[in-house]
Amino acid sequence: MNAQLMIQPSFFIDAGIQLQPIQGLYLFKFSKDLQTRLEALNERKRVATLTTDEAVELTGILELDRIFTLLNAKIIGESA
Repeated sequence: MNAQLMIQPSFFIDAGIQLQPIQGLYLFKFSKDLQTRLEALNERKRVATLTTDEAVELTGILELDRIFTLLNAKIIGESA
């Protein structure tokens, strides 16, 4: 049996993301709820109270954050 290492980032797309206009560009951002959840999970990790399921969730959210960072950098780079 294989353990799930992360929730797939696509799981969060429907309710967890938004496009936000910033200086004339539309960039990918977390919804307020997903940002709050990320902060809560990071805090639980910091104080070593993160459950295995929460660690899986955090890994998926952080992967989505990396994807957004790359996409937003590409959007900004191509607009210059």
